[in-house]
Amino acid sequence: MNSLLIVSCPKGVEQLLLEELIQLGLEHPKETVGAISGYASAEVYYRILLWSRLASRVALVLASGPVTTFETLAFHINTVDWTEHLRASGSFKVQFKGELKDIRNEVFGAQKTKDVVVDQFRLKTGVRPSVQKDQPDIVIDIRIKKGQATIAIDLSGEPLHRRGYRLAGSKAPLKENLAAAVLLRAGWPTIAAKRGALIDPMCGSGTFLIEAAWMAGDRAPGLTRHYFGFKGWLQHEHELWNRLLEEARQRRSAGEAQIPPLLGYDADAGVIRNANENINRAGLKGLAFAYHKELAEWVKPTHIDLNPGLLICNPPYGERLGELNSLKGLYRYLGRLLVSQLPGWQAAVLTGNPDLGHAMGLRAGKQYRIFNGSIDCKILTFDIDEQAVRKSEKKSETGQIELGEGAQMFANRLTKNLKKAKKWPQTLNTDAYRLYDADLPEYSVAVDLYGNYLHVSEYKAPAKIPEEKTQARLADIMTALPQVMQVPEDHVFLKERKRQKGKQQYEKFAAVSKEVIVYENGLEVIVNLSDFLDTGLFLDHRPIRQYIQTHSKGKSFLNLFCYTGVASLHAAKGKASKTTSVDLSKTYLKWAQRNFELNGFSDRHHQFIEADCKQWLQQAAKEASKYDLIFMDPPSFSNSKKMIEVLDIQQDHSELIHGAMKLLSQDGVLIFSNNQKKFVLDETLAMRFAVEDITAQTIPLDFARTPNIHRCWIIRHR
Repeated sequence: MNSLLIVSCPKGVEQLLLEELIQLGLEHPKETVGAISGYASAEVYYRILLWSRLASRVALVLASGPVTTFETLAFHINTVDWTEHLRASGSFKVQFKGELKDIRNEVFGAQKTKDVVVDQFRLKTGVRPSVQKDQPDIVIDIRIKKGQATIAIDLSGEPLHRRGYRLAGSKAPLKENLAAAVLLRAGWPTIAAKRGALIDPMCGSGTFLIEAAWMAGDRAPGLTRHYFGFKGWLQHEHELWNRLLEEARQRRSAGEAQIPPLLGYDADAGVIRNANENINRAGLKGLAFAYHKELAEWVKPTHIDLNPGLLICNPPYGERLGELNSLKGLYRYLGRLLVSQLPGWQAAVLTGNPDLGHAMGLRAGKQYRIFNGSIDCKILTFDIDEQAVRKSEKKSETGQIELGEGAQMFANRLTKNLKKAKKWPQTLNTDAYRLYDADLPEYSVAVDLYGNYLHVSEYKAPAKIPEEKTQARLADIMTALPQVMQVPEDHVFLKERKRQKGKQQYEKFAAVSKEVIVYENGLEVIVNLSDFLDTGLFLDHRPIRQYIQTHSKGKSFLNLFCYTGVASLHAAKGKASKTTSVDLSKTYLKWAQRNFELNGFSDRHHQFIEADCKQWLQQAAKEASKYDLIFMDPPSFSNSKKMIEVLDIQQDHSELIHGAMKLLSQDGVLIFSNNQKKFVLDETLAMRFAVEDITAQTIPLDFARTPNIHRCWIIRHR
């Protein structure tokens, strides 16, 4: 007699699991989210437990029915004669999923279920089984969904993705059954049948290598497991199970010769040691290999004859803003690697972020949605054929990458700008300036030179432009820049410029900082190219800072919203009697102090205050201190958790200016600036103060294309 089974799997794997279960003999299958149900004989459900590469759990349904309270659930639980499934001296545990009117906690639900089962044993036998957390004789599985309860025995006992080749506690970001699903979507069985090789350039613990070997070698994934949920089940058919195990062993022996070359690489030597230990425990010593090698050092192996096959990997996804931007270069490099090293191959990449997949610069042949835990992922598959090679980057005889039409167009404009800018360092008195600012609408980035380094800010493209096109254009830019500027690729830093909120404006981008020192008007300034959205130096404010340096001699200087304190540094260079720098960010204030120390200024006459400028102005107005020169450059918007109130510059600028003017000496000057595109200065300010718009005089030569980069006024007492 066939029994009802519920076989669960990761979301997105249902269709693959359905096909697998039909091949294994499941009858009348029905697909639901994250599971397949159907009917099976004992031999079929044993085969599923032994051979399924995709299943997470296999539950044998004993009873089901409608429920609203635990009392109604207890009724259904008691319809099962548990003495037919478990010895009174045996052990069990309960898995409980769902809620009832009087059961809101799953742990409590499991406890109540345990009591019902134990009470039944006491009434029938006078003896009760024990509860055992690890590897009990049976696992009772209770599921409640939409008012319907299912009472089952979990025949798997623990998730089937635990094949047994990983040590307990080892890090495994990619579960084995999920890796198997990616391999199937990539067409690995067909590739392996043709003796195609498999390469994983970021192999981690070796999961893809092992699962691929077991598929190609006809190895049952359950063969190395030491525990199943039917361990002490009274209806377990030992002879049938042992026969199926022996059949699986024979198939493993016959299939071992069919395993093609399998090569993995990783930049972490410790990870590679673990991968090779996993390979050995999986019975694949001498059949799969993992090597310690950086992706940047990888080339197609020559020590072994490789038929065109499959490159597969699960690169980092980038969960934080900074990680996402820094990882685009990794994905871009991976795309170039495929084209240059593996023409004629196929590739599959599992990614949790479509932006990163687009950064590869290749069009995916197919995309499949799948969930890695709670992360919504895509499997991207590629055919690295001649057409893909033509669309991507090739190298010329000189070893340089031949630029495509779009990349060459960008390179031509950049070369033109560079020729024009050759005299700028002398004119601007700096080695940090803007070279390109969306000169070509299709290539909408800003390119800034910082000494021998380039900082690229990618503007957000209009929604009507497909993401694939924007990523392809960005790939053109990142290919052309090192060649035109004759700098190494690792001297080019990319940031996607998006509107920031709250603490994101201070959030770090990269795990490893890249700081360089640039000069400006006789000063050295620390810029950070990797960690934050901005670098620590607003290039468009250069003329304002020059004005401050020229007009600060003997004056007291106040810098509100001081950022990294470069304006204060110029005041100190101009021999201000004292400087006061105020900002809410401790990070930026420390940065400002480092800038002062770099230039030999002590803190004797220079003060750094961590405070909300809006609140600080109200407090400072009660004191007698006056300032001769004040610079105020607030952000357009800020809702930092440190602030008492949200700052909106259009709404709050009048209050800020009035507050600053209370601190300004009678003959002093307030320089007010901001970069909000649609900003309108409050007209009533001109009725009380002398207001002069000096925006045109403060736009530097290298920002001539973007005269609206900021607005600036000088404000004096009448």
